Amino acid sequence: MPVTRGFGIVGTGVIAAIHADAIALLSKTGLAKTGLSNARLVAVTDVAADAAAAFAAAHGCPAEPDLGALLARPDVEVVCVCVPSGLHAAIGVQAAKAGKHLAVEKPIDVSLEAADRLIDAARAAGVALTVISQHRFDPGLIELKRLLDEQALGRLVLGEASTKWYRAQAYYDSAAWRGTYAMDGGSLMNQGVHYVDLLRWCMGPPAEVTAVCTTQAHQIEAEDTALAILRFASGAVGTILSSTAAFPGFPQRLEITGTGGTVTVEDGQIVGRALAADPGPAAPDGAGGAGGAGRLAAADPAAVDVAGHAAQLADLLDAVDTGREPAVTGQDGRDALEIVLAVYQASRTGRPVILGS
Repeated sequence: MPVTRGFGIVGTGVIAAIHADAIALLSKTGLAKTGLSNARLVAVTDVAADAAAAFAAAHGCPAEPDLGALLARPDVEVVCVCVPSGLHAAIGVQAAKAGKHLAVEKPIDVSLEAADRLIDAARAAGVALTVISQHRFDPGLIELKRLLDEQALGRLVLGEASTKWYRAQAYYDSAAWRGTYAMDGGSLMNQGVHYVDLLRWCMGPPAEVTAVCTTQAHQIEAEDTALAILRFASGAVGTILSSTAAFPGFPQRLEITGTGGTVTVEDGQIVGRALAADPGPAAPDGAGGAGGAGRLAAADPAAVDVAGHAAQLADLLDAVDTGREPAVTGQDGRDALEIVLAVYQASRTGRPVILGS
């Protein structure tokens, strides 16, 4: 019989609802891989007691008065960290010390020092840590990574990651921490980091970053538009574009080109595929970009497809059950953060940032 593992959610803002829905989906379907664990949301907490109470009532679980009370519950085995980004490590370290496995929302935090503290705490406590990068579980990315692993694209030449989304000023005005360097970062740290992770996952580590960041359409401390050029350790080159000023919002896009072909992904689906060794259809049947939630997320932060989060939480449970590392590790989260911070530094100084030296 599958074991039911209890989840606790810390922070009951917009993204917490996606975690709650993902846990509910797992409670119905269980683990796709081993079937060893099931999932159940057992408690939530938030510094805003009224928000926590309303969230708990909507999702059929109790609201604990503070983090300590939630971590003291023996039926909470996994903690979803859904607080502002600049608090991820602080909350995650406390949860790790309490022996809880961790699903930390992206980015892992906003500084490498904080990321290292969290990774070290999880390692010392012997708990599993995954940083949410749910798009690695999208069907188009799974297929693209398979093609890359089989070297079907040949030697990699160019990688392009684009997040052209739209957020009204009201989005940033909804919470004082939004758009600040200390707690959130700008469009690249918050929205674009997903495809930064995917670009690195596909292309490997970067060696050099050149960038420009600007604030074009919002009254915020951080950038709402970022452009970067990357030179990868392999010798390939790439670009990153991220904006929350692109009305009305467009699909996130990843395009990988090698000497043997090109694959284009939009919102998790392959929309273009041309391989020299496989002159088949340009894209799988039914491709053409993700509909519904993927496109809506370009303009609505709450319109996130729950399937990716559910798949990543399922992978975390499977990792706990089998003793392996999660598919997306704390180090993966740190690697994506390192690129974002390099973009910020390159823009601030006007000089290339050398990585991996």
